[in-house]
Formats: sequence, C-alpha cells, structure tokens
Amino acid sequence: MSINCEILDLRAFLSVVELASFHRAAEALHISQPALSRRIQKLETVIGAPLLERTTRHVSPTALGVELVPLVRRMLEEFDGSLFSVREIGVNRGGLVTIACLPTAAFYFLPTVIRQFNAEYPNIRFRILDLPATEGLQAVARGEVEFGINIMGTSDPDLAFDRLVEDPFVLAARKDHPLAARPEVRWADLAPYHLITVYRSSANRTLLDSALAKSNIKLRWFYEVTHLSTSLGLVEAGLGISVLPQMATPQGEHPFLVTRPIRNPEISRTIGVVRRRGASLSPAAERFLHMLMGTWGKAALAGIKA
Repeated sequence: MSINCEILDLRAFLSVVELASFHRAAEALHISQPALSRRIQKLETVIGAPLLERTTRHVSPTALGVELVPLVRRMLEEFDGSLFSVREIGVNRGGLVTIACLPTAAFYFLPTVIRQFNAEYPNIRFRILDLPATEGLQAVARGEVEFGINIMGTSDPDLAFDRLVEDPFVLAARKDHPLAARPEVRWADLAPYHLITVYRSSANRTLLDSALAKSNIKLRWFYEVTHLSTSLGLVEAGLGISVLPQMATPQGEHPFLVTRPIRNPEISRTIGVVRRRGASLSPAAERFLHMLMGTWGKAALAGIKA
C-alpha cells in the first residue's frame, strides 16, 4: 500500500512541532496559515489519525505525532542530503549516516571506525543515538535510524541481525584487590566480595542472569547501578568488584583497574548489526557499514578488544 503525501506536508508537520506554533511555522515556510493547516490536515488524513493537538494558545504533537517526529526528521534530512549529494562530485559528495548504538560500543570502538571513514569521506555526517539495547532496537524498528549496533536477542521478525563479535563478561577490580593477582577467576571466587552490577531490567543483566541460572550459579549483588560506567567508578573507589562486558572496560593500561577472564562457565554477549528486513540503506550508510564490519572483523581476529 502506497501513502500519498508530499515533502512539503512533512516539512509543515515538523515545523509546527519544532516551533510549537502554526503562525511561526507558516512564517518559516513562507506560506499562509490556511495553506499550512491544509497540509497538516492532508497528512493526518493520509496517516488516518490526528498528529497535533490544537488549542487557542497551544499546539503539541499527539502520542502518534511524537512517535512520527524522529522518522520524519530523518526522512527530510536524508532527502535534503541526497539532493545535496547529487550536486557534488566524487569525493566531495556528502550524506548522513544515522545509527543506534550501544553506549559501550559508541564510546570505545565506533570513534576509531568513524575516524577512518571520515578520512575517506570527509563530507558525510553522523547522527549517533547511544541507546540501551531495547531502545536501540525500537529506534531501528521505527525507522528512526538506518541500522543499529546491538546485542543479539530480538525476536522481531521485521529485524535482521548480522553477528559482528563475541563480547565476554569479565571481572573488573582494582589493582590492589586480591583477585587482581590471578590470571583468571571462577564465578565461585567472586562470592566473598561486594559485587557491583547493572540494574536487573537491563539487557546485559538479563543475559547474565539467564546464563548463570543454566549453570546453577547464583551471585549475591551488593550494588546495582543503571550505567556500566557507574560500576567502574565504584570499583575505582574501592567499594567492590564488577562483572561487565569487556567492551565496557577501559582500553589499554589503566592506572587503577584491571580486568580478568571469568571461567566455568565463560559467558559472552553477541554484538551485531540490526537492520529492518527489506529496507535499503543510503549509499553513505552502506559504505560505512561495509567499513564497520570489515574493521570490527579484523579486530576480532587479531584479539583486539572492540
């Protein structure tokens, strides 16, 4: 089924939302208020539901309108970027890549690939949504981004997952902690110490608890935090030890912290690329994804922490 709406209808909707005013939006678009209202009404008719709530003093998006805003914004930016690219030649061509990425990957690995990509395509811009796993999957499913870097585990039939690398859970401890002297530890070795973990609703915690339950291992968590970076802060302060994905730990030599493999069993999360089935990527995103998968694959083969 095709949806018949014009680019100007989408621009009208986005302008009203961003400016919170029909009057200001009409001025910004250089059209009359009645013409602006007709475009909004046409778009609502096509969508089949109200997108804006109007009063004499206030205008705001409905729940459906709020959900539609990031998708419309991305569509318009890609459209404008494509028109701009057509006017450019060769290496000067521009574009926009939109990604939903796990915060740990966005912080530690993604900048390396973007730096390499920017050296070859200096005019391609990036929008990176560093989101937890569930929110990242939702952003991909809604079309808010072109693809995501996430944990395997989605059961959505409309999403496809391509594996990139295994990211093992490791122990993070201060260098002066008794367990830091060991080359590796077992889960049972963690029992005597204050253990720090992410909150139980997180995807990492769900994966970890499920894997430990299969081996009949139950750990007593002393601290629960929302962000993995917070757990490292508590470890550095000497308040306990933490179990977290290796990707979330500092790269290279750290002045206070060390990481150690945890055995019996080894538990890891699978990191990969999530895309909407059947959806085409923009040329810029296609080129970046090719470089991303190649670079990450080389890192994994070389044993480099991604």
